[in-house]
Amino acid sequence: MQHLLCGRLHLSGLPMLLSISSGTLHIKDSLNFWSGGRVSLKDVETKSEPVYEPATGRVLCQLQACGAADVDAAVRSASAAFTVWSKLAGMERARVMLEAARLIGKRREEIAEIEVVNNGKSITEARLDVDSARLCIEYFAGQATTLSGQHVQLPGGSFAYTRREPLGVCVGIGAWNYPFQIAAWKSAPAIACGNSMVFKPSPVTPVTAVLLAEIYSQAGAPEGLFSVVQGGQETGSLLCHHPSVAKVSFTGSVPTGKKIMEMASRGVKPVTLELGGKSPLIIFEDTDLENAVRGALMANFLSQGQVCSNGTRVFVQSSILPPFLKEVARRTKAIQIGDPLLDETRMGALVSKPHLEKVLGYVKQAKKEVQGARVLCGGEPFIPADPKLKDGYYMTPCVLDGCTDDMTCVREEIFGPVMSVLSFDTEDEVLRRANDSALGLAAGVFTKDVKRAHRVIENLQAGSCFINNYNITPVEVPFGGYKASGIGRENGQVTIEFYTQLKTVVVEMGDVDSLF
Repeated sequence: MQHLLCGRLHLSGLPMLLSISSGTLHIKDSLNFWSGGRVSLKDVETKSEPVYEPATGRVLCQLQACGAADVDAAVRSASAAFTVWSKLAGMERARVMLEAARLIGKRREEIAEIEVVNNGKSITEARLDVDSARLCIEYFAGQATTLSGQHVQLPGGSFAYTRREPLGVCVGIGAWNYPFQIAAWKSAPAIACGNSMVFKPSPVTPVTAVLLAEIYSQAGAPEGLFSVVQGGQETGSLLCHHPSVAKVSFTGSVPTGKKIMEMASRGVKPVTLELGGKSPLIIFEDTDLENAVRGALMANFLSQGQVCSNGTRVFVQSSILPPFLKEVARRTKAIQIGDPLLDETRMGALVSKPHLEKVLGYVKQAKKEVQGARVLCGGEPFIPADPKLKDGYYMTPCVLDGCTDDMTCVREEIFGPVMSVLSFDTEDEVLRRANDSALGLAAGVFTKDVKRAHRVIENLQAGSCFINNYNITPVEVPFGGYKASGIGRENGQVTIEFYTQLKTVVVEMGDVDSLF
């Protein structure tokens, strides 16, 4: 197997997906998948957009968006798969899912490396994302065997029962920050419940979703059970409006989520929306300071800060603010930035050049605002020593001190490695300020006082909360937000309710008692 990217990427088990020609990295095969295989689009007139490798700035491929005929073909393939798959017993579906999970585990390193090439995050994090995908499929394989209804005894020997039935063809629309993991998080509960899924990855990171489609196929899933269509806003609109689509699950920004909700409402289709966040992390003076610093770093700098649940508003009680700032700045400066394919790297490249410029712009604006923030460290473009990485999208992780609640960097989701630190004095004060946001995805608290920890969490308006840790997302528990951060949940047993519909059956064991 040839080495790619001048020896940076080593693939041993996957089909040859990538190649190099004239210094440019190329995708060798179609990234669309339905009817049991990769599909090349026939409409060569369709406008294409370049897809980049964030670490180097080089072009990976030119991506063609699927049009109406392509989307219809994928949905028809998914409909045919649903007819077969929905009739299987839960145990039969579970066997296929467990085999898919096994294949993901076997190919962990190769999938992680390709994820890094297309997304820019560190290989260490990418491996954990692949693990999360595998665990999610394993978990919902178990749930597939437990789907059941309820029996209700009625007067006169009559009775009623309920059936939990699949919805049909579900659409998943993924985000660019966790491409492979999100594809699994959306598909696993859907297919466990007997649905099929057409998945559209972000056009920024289109590469790894097709690998999951191939894995499901190799595991024994019927053709079309998990199909992949590529494209941007227009392709997503075609999916949402398609009359054969029963549900839409979307991860991404609040404005796009609102548009998807509006489109789905025209067909009265249920939606799951996992949207943005501007989450508070509250650190009380009685905390273990070392632990709190670690938590703040995990809350802000995973995946180059490109995580919707990040606790980017870090509220620190005034009495411990100086030592907290000193230690968090020291640890932030020590984060190793560079080639995301190297094990020692802890921060790779941001996903695109426009996004890098946007994040850097937030830092500049924070310094310019009235009573502007003080940059303790970072917030600058970074050029790694390796010349192959000179055109990559890197920046130094940033800590902002002296922030106030009305600053743009505190009000808006930056989605980059920028931590805004704010001081507070009392519990009531910080609760009021923490909840002063239209978003409510996540929240965290660090304290040794267990009563206060639970009291504060009870009063925080957020769907995913943490005590003395942050950004821990086991697949066994639900993940999702309050307020404008979304509708529905992903992961955990409750997700079954969002991918099924309930049928009530009343059985009369006597004669009809008619009023006529």
